[in-house]
Amino acid sequence: MRNNNQTNSFIKWAVILFDFVLLGCVLALFAMFHPHMSAWQHDRVEVFVLTSAIGLVFCEFKFPTIIHERLISAGEILKRVVMITTTQAVLSYLLMKVIDLRLPVGYLLLEIGTCLFVLMLMARFIERSLVKRYRQLGRNTRTMVFVGSDPELDHLYEKLISDATTGYRLLGYYGEPNDGEVKRLGSLQDLMANLGKPGQLVMGEDLYVCLSRRERETVMKLSRYCDQHMIRFYYVPVSVETLGINLKRELVDDIEVFSTYEMPLANPVRKMIKRLFDVVLSLLFLLLLLPFFPIIALLIKIQSPGPIFFKQLRTGLDGKDFVMYKFRSMHVNKDADKVQATKNDPRKYAFGSFMRKMNIDEMPQFWNVLRGEMSIVGPRPHMLAHTEMYSQLIDKYMVRHFVKPGVTGWAQVTGFRGETQELWQMEGRVKRDIWYMENWSIWLDFRIMWLTAKSLLIHDANAY
Repeated sequence: MRNNNQTNSFIKWAVILFDFVLLGCVLALFAMFHPHMSAWQHDRVEVFVLTSAIGLVFCEFKFPTIIHERLISAGEILKRVVMITTTQAVLSYLLMKVIDLRLPVGYLLLEIGTCLFVLMLMARFIERSLVKRYRQLGRNTRTMVFVGSDPELDHLYEKLISDATTGYRLLGYYGEPNDGEVKRLGSLQDLMANLGKPGQLVMGEDLYVCLSRRERETVMKLSRYCDQHMIRFYYVPVSVETLGINLKRELVDDIEVFSTYEMPLANPVRKMIKRLFDVVLSLLFLLLLLPFFPIIALLIKIQSPGPIFFKQLRTGLDGKDFVMYKFRSMHVNKDADKVQATKNDPRKYAFGSFMRKMNIDEMPQFWNVLRGEMSIVGPRPHMLAHTEMYSQLIDKYMVRHFVKPGVTGWAQVTGFRGETQELWQMEGRVKRDIWYMENWSIWLDFRIMWLTAKSLLIHDANAY
């Protein structure tokens, strides 16, 4: 474990050092080629470089790198890079104003910060790829052992081992024999009998225990053993004792209780941030769309007689109906309010198919966002017929209406876009919608928007 920690520390400090190299390169290029900074005297450039370095030192301690950690997301990496580069620019600005109030450095730091953000973000993903490759070669791994024979451990194994970036290596398990590929180290009785003989046990660095709560004394003994031998202890509830729902821990005085759904957007400040984000971006998208509107309208009219816009009642926030707007991508038909679009749907016309593949037909929904009926990111709103049908078939279906529906959503960028031919597809969509509601952050919204934009370049097979 000591070597593992030393390697993690080396990775962390190597990433921090490279951040300073990037800052130095950006400052050197600006000092040589920027029309404003290149005209400065040498001592002023030195002061500017020093204040920039001081700002980055603070940021590296305030927002330390997480590249070496095993379970992180691209959204977390993006968040850290934004916080480091933004805070560094602000601190550098304040320090320079203390030294020379009249020196105009605001726009200069904005340009430097933008360049540093792009370079640092590219470096982070290259660094993460190198760490993944390093761990795939069997270096900087972390060993673990399972205790128990419950199916929950199978699910945990798949999650921890499927991603090579985590660097986990399972040594085996103590429990009943099974037909799986994991090595059996012995029975639970063997484990407990040899706790006083560490030399005869294989324990690893992490111990995951999945036993019934009726085995409380056994679990407590294993926990104490881990504390004494510097092993990280994790308790995994057995499948029959889990409720199958996400619970949030709360305290009522000194009594511990759990509520079913944690809703970050129930917080007024977070709700205001998301609304401000929606208004600014929807205005921007609508302004960008405005010059193309006459062309789109003309092509729709030429290829398919009828209205330019398709208006349909959808289920929105708190289960209330609202009128959703789209560019009409199909010929006028009587099944529009009850039949989903299919891959080779005869109701589509040529330009309509193109609009659907490129998401152009969804653009008028930014008007819904501006009106407050939708959000840019959220669960996709369904037609009333589907709401009525699936609310009877899927227990948690209506939970997705606790937040505003979105132009795009987590389900759409994780493989559950388009037609739902079978019930499991809608169940998967609902599961992801609820996950989004419980894990919302402004960084998650940015990530979903990026994945949506990426799908325009790499065609989504479900977009039709």
